Amino acid sequence: MSADGVAIELRDVSFRYRPGDPLAVDRVCAQVWTGTITAILGPNGSGKSTLLHLLLGLLPLQDGTMWLMGRNHAAYSRRELSRLVGLVPQDEHVTFDLSVLEYALLGRAPHLNLLELPQPRDRELAQTALRTAGIAALARRPVPSLSGGEKQLATVARALAQEPQILLLDEPTSHLDLANARRILGVLRALRDAGKTIVLTTHDPNAAAAVADEVILLREGRVLAAGPTSDVFTSEHLSATYGVPVEVIPMRGRPVVLSHD
Repeated sequence: MSADGVAIELRDVSFRYRPGDPLAVDRVCAQVWTGTITAILGPNGSGKSTLLHLLLGLLPLQDGTMWLMGRNHAAYSRRELSRLVGLVPQDEHVTFDLSVLEYALLGRAPHLNLLELPQPRDRELAQTALRTAGIAALARRPVPSLSGGEKQLATVARALAQEPQILLLDEPTSHLDLANARRILGVLRALRDAGKTIVLTTHDPNAAAAVADEVILLREGRVLAAGPTSDVFTSEHLSATYGVPVEVIPMRGRPVVLSHD
């Protein structure tokens, strides 16, 4: 944990994919607090996934600075970063007929040397990750045979097996039915309560409202508003983010977002 409770800090971070292109991320400044769920919310093309890829080191930082757990992002080795941060991508294709347990074991790769086989402790951690994700009963099932929601939970388990302090999720409820989306969000709440720092991207404001402690609103790569969900989720802020009239109403202690023609 960082000394001041800030897990991630972005300072004037900018990125463009090709020279001459508009900025995909435009001078973003933001903080993510340790042990919270932060939703990066915005329409498609707003820069949400780009931010995650910058944090993972999958894209090179072109301008600004990023800090993770009180340390400059540039000071981490690739191996250190892969131990610190786990990713649940929006859609991960598994081409081999791996079992769910074998798939979760892939998360132990950052902790193993080249060509080193998983040890009993690695298998134990992978099984614990399956239990945390609520899919221990599926351990022997081939991943390609799983439903969409089960595959997403298996991907969460694979990321958890890394033992990351920070978990990033790219559109974790996208393409899931209501029941599976609720399962994913329930797992995220349990992980937050256990001390994990979670950052998720979504274009669905109601998914963010259901789970996030903090929200960062993005449009065209720029932060329009950021802070506690209760403060940021206003009709004015969300209408500006999505470019359409939006109404926010309270329901059971959480905001519910309605769009209007």
